[in-house]
Amino acid sequence: MYHETFLAFAAYNAWANRRLYEAVSALHPSRFNEDRGLFFGSLGKTLNHLLATDRIWMARFTGTGDAPDRLDAVLFPEFEPLRAARTAEDARIAAWIESRREADFAVPFTYRPITDPRDVTQRLAPALFHLFNHQTHHRGQCHAALTGLGASAPSLDMILFQREAGRDVP
Repeated sequence: MYHETFLAFAAYNAWANRRLYEAVSALHPSRFNEDRGLFFGSLGKTLNHLLATDRIWMARFTGTGDAPDRLDAVLFPEFEPLRAARTAEDARIAAWIESRREADFAVPFTYRPITDPRDVTQRLAPALFHLFNHQTHHRGQCHAALTGLGASAPSLDMILFQREAGRDVP
């Protein structure tokens, strides 16, 4: 059950990110780093935060990959390199989930949060639910920023993804 669910979430995540990045690409480049009052300030910093945290989580899950040591790391100050890195990370997440077996999602793992450096042990499934929910949370902030800029903000509803992709989430 988890395997199929997380495959669907990974596909939805990539779909929503593509739609969001397409909308951001239509903005004048000066708007990308303009402070819009988001938790991380700008669209650029918020999108960088999402990439940084996904890399942090994937390093925890896999034991491999570059992971920043700050949640506000700006890995790519320019839009197009960030978009390419986001696309690659979404593919990495999906491929890694595809390689898991159902039993893997119940296995505990231990990691150390950046904001509270103590060991935390939990099962993989709840951590993956967090990874995908965290993406949704900050994409919502970006969506609001696009709207505030007068840009066309795409629907990111999961039900639209399900209809377009012809897939249900178990």
